[in-house]
Amino acid sequence: MWVRLAGWCVKAVLLVVLLSVALVLPLRWIDPPGSMLMLVRSWEHRGGNYTVTKQWRDLSDIPRHVPLAVVVAEDQRFLQHDGVDLAAIRQAVAERRWRGELRGASTITQQVAKNLYLWNGRSWVRKGLEAWLAVLIDLCWSKGRVLEVYLNIAEWGPGVFGIAAASEAHFGVDARQLSRQQSALLASALPGPLIYHPGAPSAYLQERAAWNLRQQQHLGGERWIGDIYTSR
Repeated sequence: MWVRLAGWCVKAVLLVVLLSVALVLPLRWIDPPGSMLMLVRSWEHRGGNYTVTKQWRDLSDIPRHVPLAVVVAEDQRFLQHDGVDLAAIRQAVAERRWRGELRGASTITQQVAKNLYLWNGRSWVRKGLEAWLAVLIDLCWSKGRVLEVYLNIAEWGPGVFGIAAASEAHFGVDARQLSRQQSALLASALPGPLIYHPGAPSAYLQERAAWNLRQQQHLGGERWIGDIYTSR
């Protein structure tokens, strides 16, 4: 009985691995037509006047200061970690011990995994799947592809998904025309895309954008993310 049980467990693990690879690997080359988050939002607003607005843009069609601002805001160790930032998780856990609250430690890759494939929630099952998919994405895709997909599926307002739709919705310009200040405002709004309004920023959002711009220069500016483009 134990031998049969072990055999079933091995087969189940292999099935999960193969299914995961089948979901992840093709998107290294194929642009995803949508995401699970888009489906969830459409379901939440079913029967209402809710429309998903999105338009794909290749990373090469976006000014380099746009991904720079996003990496500075969301995941400054993006180039170093393997999909999951264990150092950031340890730091977040340590901070919880003396602050009494747990801050987010999700990487850009984990956010891609969650938004693309998974549901909202804080269960350990979802977090485990998110971590597994993030590691697999990092293994199968280049860093440039991860960031490209993130920029095209990130939520920037009700029904606004991706940098192209966000630049039009908040600033009335094409993504190619986004200024450094506008890019910093969009990136700073990512933790609360349904709360913050980059086109009419609050004092807090303006402060965060100013910090983002200063941090960009501190880290080395566009040269700092140059490896993202050479890794594609």
